[in-house]
Amino acid sequence: MHSAIESMLQKYQCKTTDDYKNALKEIIQEVALLGLFRGGFFKYAAFYGGTALRIFYNLDRFSEDLDFSLVRKSNKFKFQDHLRSLEDELGSYGFDMSVEVKTKKIESQIQSAFIKGGTLVHLIKINTNQNLGLQIPENEQLKIKLEIDIDPPAKASYETKYHLTPIPFPVTLFTKPCLFSGKVHAVLCRDWKSRVKGRDFYDYVWYLKNKTPVDLDHLKARMVQSAHLKSKDKFNISILTEMLIERFKSVSISQAKTDILPFVSNSQELDVWSTEFFIQITKDHLKSE
Repeated sequence: MHSAIESMLQKYQCKTTDDYKNALKEIIQEVALLGLFRGGFFKYAAFYGGTALRIFYNLDRFSEDLDFSLVRKSNKFKFQDHLRSLEDELGSYGFDMSVEVKTKKIESQIQSAFIKGGTLVHLIKINTNQNLGLQIPENEQLKIKLEIDIDPPAKASYETKYHLTPIPFPVTLFTKPCLFSGKVHAVLCRDWKSRVKGRDFYDYVWYLKNKTPVDLDHLKARMVQSAHLKSKDKFNISILTEMLIERFKSVSISQAKTDILPFVSNSQELDVWSTEFFIQITKDHLKSE
């Protein structure tokens, strides 16, 4: 095992196979970011989403995907042009992973790719076979999805932060108020169909707990782009609060709790979750930038 990976693994107190799987995914995510940086990716794109919060702001839940957005719209951008450096970086740290672009039948503003590799072989690479009886099929695949929005919403702001592992390197990401705006947009506008995404609710609570203001200009731009508002519509923190209250009344909080359970270490913090809980914390803590 590469010494840097061994050092990164030490911060996790892994006891179960799932603990090691989550640690392995996060370490691969960090190496992938380094590979993207080396390929010049962050000259064009910014990092956002739950994994950005986890890595740079210590969000206390696991996050599976790597989400990015171009800083400026470009129909010429090709995700595959930036993935070779990512794959090479993973290989340099001992990970035998492939990186494949997902081909979509319908043209979309979202381009996707997947990091893939055998789960069992990589758990053995990081020495998890020492004390665990790994009951994992040999063909089980570890997958990490990467997505980039090539038609980003307007009025976003960005910052550069430095990540220190496996080596120090810079990453461009959305500012915290813009990150919160993206999460509020997901809470309000995501089409959950039969599966309510509890991670959206969990992150929403995290932002409020950390007294994060919402960037109303960026949020409105997102909602106009997704046709949930018109550009001439009035929009302020009071209107947003009422929209959120109506949303919380219409969704299944119990489904949200079920969805988030595999990603949190302390399930007791979900005991208070209810429609009334989300309405009250929104009234008490939601603030504009």
